[in-house]
This record gives sequence, C-alpha cells and structure tokens, in this order.
Amino acid sequence: MIIETQRLYLREMTPDDFGALYRVLADSDIMQHYPYTFDEARVTNWIQRNIERYRIFGFGLWAVCLKATGEMIGDCGLTMQLINGCIRPEIGYHIRADKQRNGFAKEAAAAVRDWTFNSTPFNTVYSYMKAANEPSCKTAAAYRCKQVDEYTDEQGERTKVFAITREEWSSL
Repeated sequence: MIIETQRLYLREMTPDDFGALYRVLADSDIMQHYPYTFDEARVTNWIQRNIERYRIFGFGLWAVCLKATGEMIGDCGLTMQLINGCIRPEIGYHIRADKQRNGFAKEAAAAVRDWTFNSTPFNTVYSYMKAANEPSCKTAAAYRCKQVDEYTDEQGERTKVFAITREEWSSL
C-alpha cells in the first residue's frame, strides 16, 4: 500500500529501512519527549511491530519517503494507543532532524488522516504528545486537529490530546 502526497509517499516499512529509521529514532533531540532514545534492538523491534500491525490491522506507522529521491526521512501512520485510559486510533509522526520545519510531518499526517477517514470506520482520529513537545502540538493543529484533553501521564508529565472528527474533516 502506498499513500501519495505532493512531495511524499508513505509505504510499509521493511527491514531494509533500518538505517534510515535508526537515524531518526536514535536522535536524542528528536526523541527528547519519548521515554527513551532508541538503540539498534529497539529500532529493529519498531520495524517488526509495524510489520505485524500491517498484518493484523491493515495499518501502522509507514515509512515517509521523498518522492523526488525515494529517501526515507521518517515515519507516520495510524496505530492504536492507550490515551488517558482509552484505546484510540492515533496518528504519530517522526521526521529526521535535517528535514524538519519543511511541512513534511503536516503533509504526511494530513494524508494519514484522509486515509483513515476514507479507509476505516473510525469517526475520530487522535494525536497525543507531551505538553512540552510544542512542535508536535503545532503539527497536530496544522493538520486541523483541536486540543480535546490534557492529563497527567504515568510518568507524571502533562500530555495533550488533539483530535479531529469525521464530520469536521468532511467540512474542510
């Protein structure tokens, strides 16, 4: 499966994506709001978990690739996440540091949002992040989510929850 945008395409990850994904998930600046920075074993597991998600759900985090070069610059996709006590469909995204601030996360997340409403029965899609993760909050707002919740997570940190409904999406 491939989702295309003006500048990107999103495709299923494979073990061959290890190097490109390691460059993203092992970057301590990118992962500063995540519980840990990834080592090689965690990156391998991340890829395998997403391959399993494709098999079980038909979706997961996909490789974000530049159309112009085919280069993988991050991941973005739909996963089921525990958000403030409820399992919800969530759009997540990670973009390599040297490709940030170019609108790639917004473009990829908007494509995943559209795919979700066109291809699944979900009536609301979410993104959640540490409240201190301002770039991720801005990305969620940029792909037209609104903040719908804020809570203290298991680590004692504030977490913001953004969402857009199918009805809101259909009126964009």
